[in-house]
Amino acid sequence: VPGLLHHSPLLLLIIIIITFHPQIFIVALCLVPAWGCLNRCCDEDELRETAQKKPWSRIQPPQDLPVALHGPPESCPLDLYQRLREDIKDRSLSPWRYVRVTNQDYFPSTYVEAQCLCQGCIMMKKGSLMENHDYNSKPVLQSRAFLKREQSSCQGGQYRLKVEFRKVAVGCTCVTASSISS
Repeated sequence: VPGLLHHSPLLLLIIIIITFHPQIFIVALCLVPAWGCLNRCCDEDELRETAQKKPWSRIQPPQDLPVALHGPPESCPLDLYQRLREDIKDRSLSPWRYVRVTNQDYFPSTYVEAQCLCQGCIMMKKGSLMENHDYNSKPVLQSRAFLKREQSSCQGGQYRLKVEFRKVAVGCTCVTASSISS
């Protein structure tokens, strides 16, 4: 193998990347099917075809997720604690719901995101449940890769794809408030 590595610096580079930066290698593998539209202009059909080929297009959010319409929640759902729930999003001190997000300029164009249901956190105080504003409910963010279509230097009706990492809320957690109310 040493003789092969001497003659193939590209193979050596791939081995180094896999060894020390496997996440870069995984992202690169995901982009291989989309490579054509990353370095040249493509029409709408080619973009759709490329989106179907990429590996994460086959990863769909669970279909049984109850997804809410956009908009703020009515109020902090203290009643969730009155009933025993199995789902962690309902048992959390900082409960959340899922909302469906759609943006046609990205692939995937639709995904689900967590939305915190309380400003404070649900706490037991003097034998009753209350929303405590000495703590805050904050979203837990995860960086996800999307392909964004851009017209930039392309002619009318054609687009390029650009990899863009976006922060997506996947849940909520309870944190101490930056300033405590009296």
